[in-house]
Parts: sequence; C-alpha cells; structure tokens
Amino acid sequence: MKLQTEIPDRLYHETMLLVREGWFHDENQILNEALRRFVDSHRTALMEQFVSEDVEWGLHGDD
Repeated sequence: MKLQTEIPDRLYHETMLLVREGWFHDENQILNEALRRFVDSHRTALMEQFVSEDVEWGLHGDD
C-alpha cells in the first residue's frame, strides 16, 4: 500500500541522514518502523479511546 504525506523539512533531513549513515535501507523502512512502533506502544490507549467514543455515540448519538 502506498501512502503520501508531508513532513517538516527538519524531520526529512534527519531521516535522510539516517539512511546515508546506513541505519536504514531507505526512508520507507524508517516510516514503516516508526508507524509500527507507534501502533504497538499506543494500541491500548487507542482502543480505549475508540471504545469510549463508540459508547458515547451509542448513548447520545451524534447530535
């Protein structure tokens, strides 16, 4: 799957520096790793938020 996004210049340059230094194969590998880590570390909080929002909607609708 392809994803297109915009990131701040500073973050882009830091990302490319890591690639040039050999820490990652390319910027796609960095973004995949970053997203995986974010989801893994925030999974519980995200699920709790989604369930809470669903319950709130179920009780009160979307007025």
